[in-house]
Amino acid sequence: MTDTTTRRGLAEVAMPQPSRYLQQLCKHFAHKLPVTHDAASGRIEFPMGVCELAAEDGVLRLTCISPDAEQLARLEDVVARHLVRFAFREELVIDWKPA
Repeated sequence: MTDTTTRRGLAEVAMPQPSRYLQQLCKHFAHKLPVTHDAASGRIEFPMGVCELAAEDGVLRLTCISPDAEQLARLEDVVARHLVRFAFREELVIDWKPA
C-alpha cells in the first residue's frame, strides 16, 4: 500500500516492556490473521490494513496503514483496544498521529 490514497497513523507508546507486548499482540492475532514477528518487530495483516510494530527502549511504536481514513480509524481502534487489554497493569497513553 504505497499509493497516494493510503492513510497512515503512528503511535509511540511508552511502556517498560515493549517487546513483551509486541509479541503478545502478534501471537494473539496470529490465530486468525497473517502475522510475522520477532522480539523487536512485527507485522499484522488485517482486512482493513496493516499494523507494523517496533519495540525500542521503553517505547512500542505502532504504525497502521490503511487504504482510507475510515478503515484507518477502525484499525487504530482494534490495535489500541487489544494493547490496553493486554497491558492493563500499565498506564498507557496511545495518541495516534498522521504519519
